[in-house]
Amino acid sequence: MTRSIRRLLRLFGVAFVAVAPVVATTGAAHAQSAVTYNLQSSALGQTANSTLSVQADGTAPASVAAGAPLSVALSVGSITVPTSASGYTIKQIQNIVLKLPVPSNSTYVSSALSGGSGYGSGTPTVSVSSGVVSIRVPGPIAAGTTFTLPTLTLGLTAGASGGSVVSTLSGTGYSDPGLTFTAVLSVFGFSVNANTVGYPTAQPALTSTTIS
Repeated sequence: MTRSIRRLLRLFGVAFVAVAPVVATTGAAHAQSAVTYNLQSSALGQTANSTLSVQADGTAPASVAAGAPLSVALSVGSITVPTSASGYTIKQIQNIVLKLPVPSNSTYVSSALSGGSGYGSGTPTVSVSSGVVSIRVPGPIAAGTTFTLPTLTLGLTAGASGGSVVSTLSGTGYSDPGLTFTAVLSVFGFSVNANTVGYPTAQPALTSTTIS
């Protein structure tokens, strides 16, 4: 059974990558970045590694005066939850947390979530702690559902002139993840929670605003 669990975890990660189309937004400066997360899923004492590729979108002004307010909007592409892997049923995913640092050379003022679809009955929330913005989507999101996380809009104050306000993603390793979620799997008729942590393999600039 342990071999089956390990294989299921690995295939779950691969299946989850299947669909990640772009979610387009508009703005003065618009950037799209392909982001790959290293994932590690754990269940019943077994772990398996995989990757998740998503498309990240960001909009922000091209430039801003020092000390002036600015708004940054960030979103990711839609994803379809697979229904099965290696003959096992995937029931749902839940408790998604995506983390981003407060953009460099800026002061945090506010944050809000808007839009998104298919993310289940739970209400998404956003919070900020120690310079990290966390988007929480409780779900549950049923297998077979195509969902889009809400767009995050940050209200910021630009720092000193000569720098840039740059937004990126959080996560440096499995012990410092920038993405976590739980997949509920059906294994031999039992529900098994596969807890997954992930971090981006690279840190592309999602937006960059020059401070004049």
